[in-house]
Amino acid sequence: MKVILADDHQFILESLEILLSTMPDYEVVETCNNGKEVLAALEIHSDIDIVMTDYNMPEMNGIELTFQVRKHFPEIKVLLLTVSEDSKTIQEAFKAGVSGYVMKKAGKDEFQKALNVISSGQKYYSESVVFELLNRDKHISELVNDNFEEKLSNLSDREIEIIILIAKELSSNEIAEKLFLSPATIETHRHNILKKLGIKNSIGLVKFALRNGLIS
Repeated sequence: MKVILADDHQFILESLEILLSTMPDYEVVETCNNGKEVLAALEIHSDIDIVMTDYNMPEMNGIELTFQVRKHFPEIKVLLLTVSEDSKTIQEAFKAGVSGYVMKKAGKDEFQKALNVISSGQKYYSESVVFELLNRDKHISELVNDNFEEKLSNLSDREIEIIILIAKELSSNEIAEKLFLSPATIETHRHNILKKLGIKNSIGLVKFALRNGLIS
């Protein structure tokens, strides 16, 4: 997958480029300092798959860039990086058409997971974003698949335990360590849980936990 990186801080750009160089499925084609440079680069490079962009940039911020990318290059996915967990900003980002929203404080595993998820055609949001939307956004139904049976009887005790830990914002690695299991086993459980409940993403999973009293 070919990637363009955008951030107005050179250190962050170089750090992201180094990070992606450790991921064999992704290649950084160009780095840019603002949204206008990204659009110019997209006119030159016809094979870009993902634009990984900062939210706060001069001349054209990440949300404005997303609007332009979705308008002129609809096949390209946008992964927005930000320090903001504000629900209004998150909503604006998804209305603009971002494929993913990741906090800059995320580690390598989450960045790679986000890239893999949006590469497969799905949307990705970090757990902290999920909680911000659930706690403050009255229009969360626009972002989630609400068509699932809320029946705990279909779940094993282990699966319920994992749902609770996911809802508490623990990563797969943290859950694996806590339950003395491998991260791969946790991912398998997560996949099975989503399949059983007919849920497509983490937002729906946390909503399920809230509705069924697994978390308060």
